[in-house]
Amino acid sequence: MFDLRPVGYVLGLLVMTLGVTMLIPLGADVMAGNDHWGAFAESAAITGITGLFLTLACANGLTPTLSIQQTFFLTTGVWLILPIFGALPFMLGQPDARLVDAFFEAMSGFTTTGATVLPNLDSLPRGLNLWRGLMQWFGGIGIIVVAMVFLPELRVGGMQIFRSEGFDTLGKILPRAGEIASRISVIYLVLTIACGITYNALGMEPFDALMHALTTLSTGGFSSYNASFGAFQGPLEYVGALFMLLASLPFVRYIQLVAGTARPILLDSQIRAYVATILIITLAFVTYRLAVNGTGFEQSLREGLFNVISIISGTGYASTDYQTWGAVAVPAFFFIGLIGGCAGSTSCSIKVFRYQLLFAAISTQVRRLYAPHGIFEPRFEGRPVAEEVISSVMAFFVLFFVTLGITAVLLGLTGLDVITSVSGAAAALGNIGPGLGDLIGPSGNYASPQIGDTAKWILSAAMLIGRLELMAVLVLFTATFWRA
Repeated sequence: MFDLRPVGYVLGLLVMTLGVTMLIPLGADVMAGNDHWGAFAESAAITGITGLFLTLACANGLTPTLSIQQTFFLTTGVWLILPIFGALPFMLGQPDARLVDAFFEAMSGFTTTGATVLPNLDSLPRGLNLWRGLMQWFGGIGIIVVAMVFLPELRVGGMQIFRSEGFDTLGKILPRAGEIASRISVIYLVLTIACGITYNALGMEPFDALMHALTTLSTGGFSSYNASFGAFQGPLEYVGALFMLLASLPFVRYIQLVAGTARPILLDSQIRAYVATILIITLAFVTYRLAVNGTGFEQSLREGLFNVISIISGTGYASTDYQTWGAVAVPAFFFIGLIGGCAGSTSCSIKVFRYQLLFAAISTQVRRLYAPHGIFEPRFEGRPVAEEVISSVMAFFVLFFVTLGITAVLLGLTGLDVITSVSGAAAALGNIGPGLGDLIGPSGNYASPQIGDTAKWILSAAMLIGRLELMAVLVLFTATFWRA
């Protein structure tokens, strides 16, 4: 019989913790002198008490390890339950949001997507903007733990290639998660503080520096301004680009670096491929804008570097409307978002290592064609890759683009145009944030009345599925999972 008590116990603890963290934006509202703090007080009470009751109710079923079925259920449950409670402050206070809008905003926050349905970010209470940043920050550190502990164990999308990457406590899900989370938390916090201090030193107000540090390190992209990062053009774009890049590198490499070993981060083929891709795309945009748009070199470099890293990492900030750069920019940014950052980071989308494994598999097949008697096998970082991993990666690519197509069709059936439907599906499934076009492009958001409730529910589901690498969610809808 499938025992939900261990899952419920962990979920209860997380919900209870979430209620406690609501006291942070409550304090921000009190300090700012507005009465929105009452919404956080109510939300904290509801969330904390519910989490406490759930924990107590499931305490008698706690086990030291989780089964595969329980782990799948827990992984999805965290990213489904927390947004429900995270939506409460949006409903109980300003902007007095409806359920669909509040849930969309919270799901976008915890999945670090960065898409928003709130039209007037500049006038939101300070505590509510801080809460948006905190949700993304929590989601960022959470997905690192999931990517390093749970997904490799669950053999999701080729992630099993990282099973022995830095930690050797296989089969002990909860202790291993605690060990990794504690190490990651310190590094994640230090990088966030460094980012915030640098932002403040270069001109951001302290609150804006805090808010944007939270959403930069989480590669979430929520901003406290309608203009997004366009409110801070100039040297701050270089700072944002740097920390978005750092956040989209494997955090296990930082752990090894702190331990005194710099060699892994320098020789990591995934990091080198990712950085090289960013530099090549940025250089292409700089050259294009110099030749076609007549834009100055420094501006082209700054805006190109910032927006390319923002989209490829899935952060979703926009410092300018890159759709005005020319006809090449629109399809280019669509495909850039489908690349993604490195595995084991806060970044989103397909991820660089999967492209590396795909190219390795294709190369192997090509060599077998002209040398049928030769023995060839795909390799990753010099090591042979098991057929199981290649099959898993291939399945991920197929499932990703099939899901993308289905999502785009469903959005189209709600009345949205082709560009909005396709780019919106990619932006949600890849957890990128901004899409393309006038409605959801870099100069718009998802607050348009043309994006109806049905479309918002579809996009919310796509954010969840995409954040957990598709299979971890979709497996719950198979009969085999429940019979196991």
